[in-house]
Amino acid sequence: MTSSEQESDDPGDTHSQGHDHEHDHHNNEQDADSVTSTSSNQDDVAQFSVPEMDCPSCAGKVENSVRKLDGITAVDPQVTTGTLSVSYERGRITPDDIAERIKKAGYTVENQGETTATFTVPEMDCPSCAGKIENALDDLSGLSGYDTQPTTGKVIITYDATILSSPDIVDAIERAGYEVTDSTTTDADTANSSTDEREGVWTSSRAIKTWISGGFTALGLLFEFFLTSQNILVAEIIGREILIADVLFLVAVGVAGQVIFRNGYYSALNRNLDIDLLMSIAISGAIIASLVFGEALYFEAATLAFLFSIAELLERYSMDRARNSLQELMDLSPDEATVKRDGEEVTVPVDDVAIGETVVVRPGEKIPMDGEVLDGESAVNQAPITGESVPVDKTPGDEVYAGTINKQGYLEVEVTSEASDNTLSRIVQMVEDAQANKTEREQFVERFSSYYTPVVVGFALLVAVIPPLLFGASWPTFIVYGLTLLVLACPCAFVISTPVSVVSGITSAAKNGVLIKGGNHLEAMGAVNAIAMDKTGTLTKGELTVTDVVPLNGNSEEDVLRCARGLESRSEHPIGEAIVGRAEQASVTEREVDEFESITGKGVKAKLDGKPHYAGKPGLFEELGFDLTHVHATTDGGVATTKSRQMCERNDCLDLLEETVPELQSQGKTVVLVGTEDEIEGVVAVADEIRPAAKQAIQHLHDLGVEHIIMLTGDNERTARAIANEVGVDEFRAELLPDEKVEAIEELDEQYDGVAMIGDGVNDAPALATATVGVAMGAAGTDTALETADIALMSDDLSKLPYLYELAHKANSVIRQNIFVSLGAKALLALGVPFGLVPIWAAVLVGDAGMTTAVTGNAMRLSRLTPD
Repeated sequence: MTSSEQESDDPGDTHSQGHDHEHDHHNNEQDADSVTSTSSNQDDVAQFSVPEMDCPSCAGKVENSVRKLDGITAVDPQVTTGTLSVSYERGRITPDDIAERIKKAGYTVENQGETTATFTVPEMDCPSCAGKIENALDDLSGLSGYDTQPTTGKVIITYDATILSSPDIVDAIERAGYEVTDSTTTDADTANSSTDEREGVWTSSRAIKTWISGGFTALGLLFEFFLTSQNILVAEIIGREILIADVLFLVAVGVAGQVIFRNGYYSALNRNLDIDLLMSIAISGAIIASLVFGEALYFEAATLAFLFSIAELLERYSMDRARNSLQELMDLSPDEATVKRDGEEVTVPVDDVAIGETVVVRPGEKIPMDGEVLDGESAVNQAPITGESVPVDKTPGDEVYAGTINKQGYLEVEVTSEASDNTLSRIVQMVEDAQANKTEREQFVERFSSYYTPVVVGFALLVAVIPPLLFGASWPTFIVYGLTLLVLACPCAFVISTPVSVVSGITSAAKNGVLIKGGNHLEAMGAVNAIAMDKTGTLTKGELTVTDVVPLNGNSEEDVLRCARGLESRSEHPIGEAIVGRAEQASVTEREVDEFESITGKGVKAKLDGKPHYAGKPGLFEELGFDLTHVHATTDGGVATTKSRQMCERNDCLDLLEETVPELQSQGKTVVLVGTEDEIEGVVAVADEIRPAAKQAIQHLHDLGVEHIIMLTGDNERTARAIANEVGVDEFRAELLPDEKVEAIEELDEQYDGVAMIGDGVNDAPALATATVGVAMGAAGTDTALETADIALMSDDLSKLPYLYELAHKANSVIRQNIFVSLGAKALLALGVPFGLVPIWAAVLVGDAGMTTAVTGNAMRLSRLTPD
């Protein structure tokens, strides 16, 4: 490999199956990861990151050490950047040798050479294909890890760019018999790039060869069974007669078998006992047996070639259905944007739009970039990102996301993220990456399949050989049985049953505003028996609002709000902000405020229009001498609920101390009294409102079978109890510190064998990390939640939680069904073969193509599940 090869291509764009291998490449692994190489004529040039080389003296020391090596032609230390450029003679020394000399000078070489690339391999659509590519990659030096994903047709590879180049990797994949159609070195680019248009499965060159093969097979059958008098001898090979029908069958084998034998050759070359190699052996075995034993098995050979080709096409079609679910997500973001530049509107590719530029979005258009509204008002359909069914109103200052749809108005948006790093791109990338996090069942299937194929192949050999040798049975008959078992020896449907279900579930969730970071988290979410929820920001909106205004002593609601606004206008307390906000919404006029004073722990005092007024806890007004058990309610112009009235001499008398205030507090509300030194003007209740969907979501979770739902909060017990009673959780724990929440999660995990924690993704980080599954609320636009949570609900809609649980539960059910049905079908067919109950065509169509199509179709049912 030359350095010019290393520089010629950027590594590529693809996806993978899920075999994440870590390789020990001896002394290539450590130091070479720290450099990058280029080429100059006959010399290679290696770039080293040496951050401790920060002065001319250091540079001199490093340079002198490196120059002691034979084959060094130039050394260029750059103190300002902490980098060292070394030209050396290719073949005489390696970057490893240079890195060692830098270390011997006393300096550390930092990791700079490791590159992660994604390669698109559309024809890699089964575990067998992936295994063949993996075997080819295992022979490469400089590879630190790879992840093959048949469900997406991509291979993600991490490698040392100083040892290995993108063309080397492409060559290795193509030596395995698969074409690489695209490659990208940046994961973010992968998320925003569209894959090449694939030729239609049923009109591809493979399909055309299959149809031609089918035609020749049909002609052969015509001569063999209907035109028997014209089925004449055309040749003899080693004494065996070859009839016209046999020739037609052999032509069918040649046409359809071309790809099979080619793939089988690469399988043998890469030491991979897969379906292509097994089928090649089976077809060849049928032809050889025909010549050796004289009993024509040419029809069986043609049937194998034709039906297996159909099976491969069906498998490709089924896999494309699974891949398209992710492609639809990728296609949500437009490729172009209208940008204002130099006073004009120009249309440019989204990749050319810089942060800070202004994009124009007209009604009906998709928003091309993440950004903040500068001008205009509109309703935006955010369903592609958050799953919200109702368009969200947007005004200047509001965030918008790429891929969402502008419904009505004209918007000008200031770009806040590059196309490769917008919310949708990160979602797509995380969905792709999620496939590397395998479920326990997927890991079991992979382990099982490594034993399954050799065992069935051994069984096939025994069936083909033992009965004729020991019992004098017919060789041709039992050779056909053996060939049939070879067809059943490939576990493709069994192995693909889990990843295709995971991909279907994860992409379906992403389209509905739920981001699942891995198949393991999807599996775990469907198995938890307990769910813990934070209160603030999860069950409640996380924002204080005024819920009740009770006017007293002849004042109106507006009078109470005007008084409360004046007193709280200079307060920075959240309660004060809530009261001022409510007054502004009600267009209540302001009063002149003087001599504002905070009464610590009790309330505030100020002069309104020159008269002293107070706002605070009931205790403050008791200290002012008021009898809170007998306060006159407003009977005209205000609101006083009859159940709040105290039965006393006057029917408009309220007992604030024993009835009104306790009743409001029992609902989790904070009570503020406002008034003067002479009278109490009214009561204002403030609370963190419960989310509208909270109660219904918890009931739905109970209906779905969640055993225990608990609320964990740092808030006081009275408020916690009120919220818990309102939403219907089974248990609540209040006044918890962060470490106490962690202890509660650990206890629940042990008691219920799995617990999910729902929080805001920031304040609840320790508890989220401790839970079996951590779920963050309202993650759209919140990098922390997107990065740290196992699962993220992109909106604040709690109805997505039952949907998530139901999806995960059904995904687990589908995975179990796929595993047991695919394995059970193979086992039943295999057991029936020695008794002559399973013809070879049934093994191909049912055991291979049928099961692959069935498990894929079953998995795709998950895409039809939507939130209520």
